[in-house]
Amino acid sequence: MTLRGRLTTAFLTVVLGPVLLGAFFVGATVAAVACAWAYSAEPVRLKRSGLWGPGLVGLCYEGLPWFTGAAVMAAGAPRWEVVMIAVLYAAGAHGIMTLNDFKALEGDRQTGVNSLPVTLGPERAARVACWVMALPQLGVIALLLGWDRPFHAAAIGALVIGQIWAMRVLLSDPKGRAPWYNGTGVTAYVTGMMIAAFAIRTIGGTG
Repeated sequence: MTLRGRLTTAFLTVVLGPVLLGAFFVGATVAAVACAWAYSAEPVRLKRSGLWGPGLVGLCYEGLPWFTGAAVMAAGAPRWEVVMIAVLYAAGAHGIMTLNDFKALEGDRQTGVNSLPVTLGPERAARVACWVMALPQLGVIALLLGWDRPFHAAAIGALVIGQIWAMRVLLSDPKGRAPWYNGTGVTAYVTGMMIAAFAIRTIGGTG
């Protein structure tokens, strides 16, 4: 893209964005751009950190899209219920990103990227990832029960039980089973997100 094109895009985002889509949408977009820079660009390059790197990606993959969509639908700030669920699922996504790092384990070792599989080893990193994925979902279940959404909470609970079974398989061979878990356990995780979204659509400013 030319310099003129970049300036035009920036103008449309900052000036017209708040009018057409709302200031919260633009704020989330700016935050996403800042996160992308912090993840990849020197001197920060949080990709090298096994703690901050996956957390930042999880925030951008799960938290910001949910927040942005809710802000657009509500034409303003999402309700706190939406924000709480988005934060929990974004936190859990740290574990998903950690498992994703298994495929680059050898390359990360050679290039100095201190992912959790590199610093903790595959077995311990997989256990940490499992706990990080499971605990936020238990928090979501507790919140849904508190908001009188028992059937949605039960459905997510069933998915968590399925994930626990998949986690046991994963832990038997973390490096070899990580791709398999991405197609099973992560699918159940994302399905739970969708159920949570339906559960709060009438109380979260999204419907």
